[in-house]
This record gives sequence, C-alpha cells and structure tokens, in this order.
Amino acid sequence: MKEFKGRIVASGTVTAKALVSHGGLNTLASFQKALQFGDKKATCGDQNNPNLYGKQMAGKALCLPTTIGSTTGGLVLYCACSMNRQPACMLFSEPIDSLAAAGAILADVWLDNVQMPVIDSLGEEFLEYVKDDMNITVKEDGTVVVE
Repeated sequence: MKEFKGRIVASGTVTAKALVSHGGLNTLASFQKALQFGDKKATCGDQNNPNLYGKQMAGKALCLPTTIGSTTGGLVLYCACSMNRQPACMLFSEPIDSLAAAGAILADVWLDNVQMPVIDSLGEEFLEYVKDDMNITVKEDGTVVVE
C-alpha cells in the first residue's frame, strides 16, 4: 500500500479499480463511442492510446499523466458525467489542463447525484507505481491510496 497526495480539482471519495495510461488521454477520441453511440461502459475508442484502447473506462479509477487533444475536452467530460458514463475518478500525475478541469468542475457543481473526484499533481512516482486493477481509494483531502 502506498499513499500519494495531490491537488483537489473536484472533491469526493471513491474506491475503484485502476485503469492506467502512460500516455495522455484524448478525451474526445476516448469517449466518442460512449457519447455518440450509447456505449454505457465507455469503452476507450482512442486507437492511439494502446494502454486504454478497447478497455472500459466507466467506473474505473483512470490514472494518467494528463489530457491531450481537442478544446472539447471539458465538454466531453461534462457530457460523460451527465450520461453516467464517467470514470469513478480521474487521477493525474501532472497538473490537469484548464479545459478538462473546467468540465470536471462544472459536472461537480451543476449535476446532481454525479460524482467524479479529480486529483492532479500526484507526481511521476504515482504513475510508475500504480498498475491496472489495483484498488484505488480517493479521500476527501486529496490523498490517493493505492493497494
């Protein structure tokens, strides 16, 4: 077991299985099937991300360095939350980009009964340590416990 402390972007507590990407998350490419074609498991459709492609993102502790790509990133995250197809949490080793942060924060503020804690700046060691299917617990104070 190891603990990491990061910056809270969207608060909350959750426990979920890790899904790890060592490349950036292209939000639009990754969530397109979930948003346009009714994929309730939010299977990653980004063929340029071999760590995530074809894997279920909904309900997982999504562990990654950062987001990349389109200016629609915030809207995509907000829509995934509004359709209940969001990851259980998003955990970034680096600082989150402002557009993705905006989507996570708006979902947290505007949507009732939807939770997707987002913690960033967890550090490079976090991403080196965590592996797929490890148990992740996010605490209210921004502590992330990896088991």
